[in-house]
Amino acid sequence: MRIASALLILTLLAALATCGSLFSADRGQTAAAPERPNILIILTDDQGYADIGAFGATDLETPHLDRLASRGVRFTQFYAGAPICSPSRASLLTGKTPERAGVPTNVASRVTIDGMPAAQVTIAERLKEHGYRTGMVGKWHLGASPVTGPGNQGFDFSFGHINGCIDNYSHTNYWEEPYAHDLQLNGQQVYRPGKYFPDLIVQEAERFISEPSDQPFFLYFAINMPHYPYQGDPRWLAHYKSQGMENPRLEYAAFISTMDDKIGRVLEAVEKAGELDNTIIIFQSDHGFSTESRANFGGGSAGNLRGAKFSLFEGGLRVPAMISWPGKLPAPAARMQFAVSADWFPTILDLADIPADGLDFDGKSLVPVIMDGAAATPHDHYIWKWDPARAVRKGDWKLIYDTFDTSPLPGQSQSVAIPGPYLVNIATDETESQNLAAAHPEIVRELSALLEEPKP
Repeated sequence: MRIASALLILTLLAALATCGSLFSADRGQTAAAPERPNILIILTDDQGYADIGAFGATDLETPHLDRLASRGVRFTQFYAGAPICSPSRASLLTGKTPERAGVPTNVASRVTIDGMPAAQVTIAERLKEHGYRTGMVGKWHLGASPVTGPGNQGFDFSFGHINGCIDNYSHTNYWEEPYAHDLQLNGQQVYRPGKYFPDLIVQEAERFISEPSDQPFFLYFAINMPHYPYQGDPRWLAHYKSQGMENPRLEYAAFISTMDDKIGRVLEAVEKAGELDNTIIIFQSDHGFSTESRANFGGGSAGNLRGAKFSLFEGGLRVPAMISWPGKLPAPAARMQFAVSADWFPTILDLADIPADGLDFDGKSLVPVIMDGAAATPHDHYIWKWDPARAVRKGDWKLIYDTFDTSPLPGQSQSVAIPGPYLVNIATDETESQNLAAAHPEIVRELSALLEEPKP
């Protein structure tokens, strides 16, 4: 009798275990989701390649970003998807070129259907399908209508400004008329008059990260700095002024160090939540620094690279970028292989062990390169197009047509047309100062053919 009772108990326990497994299966991927890493993407705005201590700045203080670099992998030849805001952001979030993401140029600030098509699959959408809670904080600039806003692109939560730039205190969009208030919480206008926008987005990021949940998080922290208007902490303005720094570098430098402070608070929130060792942190700028009149005709630095924002020269496209996952990825490490922002999406899926089924990327997983400094770049070649400008890089060769040299000049915007073909070897001429097209017509023909090659 005792044996029969024991067998009955064991049978019931087995049945309960089976039911538990079935219940987990009903929830799909969600049950296993807590085992996956959190994902934090930090995207800065109009930051020059050399405007971080870890990337060569000797006159700026960026301790938090330098620390992030010291505990991760730093890319020295990393490229944005475009030399302007909206296309670059679309490329990062979809893993595609801007053209294939449906955002070939900047999105208008007016509430129209203009923007990234809702049919595009973003990082947020794929991660949400696999049990992540998803948040977007900061600058969107991929569409001002509900159809093209963050809530329709996979983000459970969003807070920030929808258009190209705002005043950090009044939260008024003045990038394109008609000027209007631009501060939204989950798609609805909210008002925080006089509150410093970078502090507001940090507070929302801190809240999102610390929120109790059995789900891993994906946070897209798209800080609007150091995009003009330069409104840095007076403490940093006084600091750099005391060192004899003058404009245009002065106000830009103060804004960079203020930005570093805010990013530091977000990184600290991850640590306070006890999630640092289980969080993949990705950082990059959306493109090069601005030389527009509203940006004091410069202030940023691309080091020895030619060009800035709006240009397909290196200074417009090459950006500081790094990835950290303590205990899982090499640190500190540097990689010289060329990579692009479209690579982050497939890399995240690879690291989080999430399938890429049904996704058609232009980017490639960087995991082999991250783990092995001797691995080759995953790209045979890569193409940038911002009508009418075009550029392609294959190996160390780069060919450019119809771009502009936007390198800064004192007191004026420079926009010198370079019709092309303009051929450079990045390995021997990183400054892109010598056009080798006449000396290598066969390479010009090969790369020109790639520019016209449709994607299969």
